[in-house]
Amino acid sequence: MLQTILVTGGSGYIGSHTTLLLLKAGFEVVVLDNLSNSSLESLHRVEKITGKKVKFYQADLRNTQQIADIFNENNISSVIHFAGLKAVGESAEIPLDYYEQNISGSINLLKVMKEFNCSQIVFSSSATVYGDPASVPINESFPTSATNPYGRTKLFVEEIMRDLAHSDPSWNIILLRYFNPVGAHESGLIGEDPQGIPNNLVPFISQVAVGEREKLRIFGDDYSTPDGTGVRDYIHVMDLAAAHVKAVTSHVKLSGITTLNLGTGNGYSVLEMVKAFEKESGKSVAYEIVARRSGDIAECWTDPSLAEKTLNWKANRGLAEMMKDTWRWQNNNPKGYKI
Repeated sequence: MLQTILVTGGSGYIGSHTTLLLLKAGFEVVVLDNLSNSSLESLHRVEKITGKKVKFYQADLRNTQQIADIFNENNISSVIHFAGLKAVGESAEIPLDYYEQNISGSINLLKVMKEFNCSQIVFSSSATVYGDPASVPINESFPTSATNPYGRTKLFVEEIMRDLAHSDPSWNIILLRYFNPVGAHESGLIGEDPQGIPNNLVPFISQVAVGEREKLRIFGDDYSTPDGTGVRDYIHVMDLAAAHVKAVTSHVKLSGITTLNLGTGNGYSVLEMVKAFEKESGKSVAYEIVARRSGDIAECWTDPSLAEKTLNWKANRGLAEMMKDTWRWQNNNPKGYKI
């Protein structure tokens, strides 16, 4: 019998790419999304690429009855939990909304899962849980802390899941801490479509290149890095999506709680990213250097070896492919999913 996976936030950036790979791997996929920061068009395009149907529910994790209805109508075997608010800056302005959506929503989901004896979940966490690390590369044994409400919601949900796993050995929970997802599906049909001004570097670069924005602002060039700009570990969204498919299929071998970092193990500076994008797109990207942003750190990259060992997974796509795929998506869809 085909396994049915519930993907919360499945019409979002990482969710849509993961849904695509789950369908290709032969899973039935049910998507729950409130569409507050995503577009249903992404799933229509996933169906076009795969030739398979996605069962979609417009629902909100803050509404327990809506979650229960989905479990009543579908035989869910595992959950991949992406849904949540995700802008670092915004989280400092409206922290209560972040705590309600990200933490209360996750608790509601776990309660319903327990009620329906579904005990397998993959949680979309973040490298922000490491705060400002004492050294790099970062591995899973590093101490955790958070420098903003968004990061704290990820950390708190991790702790809630850890307590749950310790209280009941039937739970099988995988916490995936991402570094910086970039890129798009090679078809150019689905990609990252931020609402309003992008919070992340690469969508901002590509919007400048396509003429949607005037110039990129680079926050600080006086960090102790080779060119003074911040260094991050960027991972292609398709490699990230592949890790989720591996996590779902590895559930049978794992038990309790498993924590894994997902990245490439390479750090690239902001200026290196700009140059790599210009090379692959043939477009020049105007930028200006401005003051550092509060809460930003100099460098953040991971040692991905535990994920490779545990899931038999590693990131295969390099910087050139990340930029090529980003540009193809942006050039084909200058206004994202809006027609």
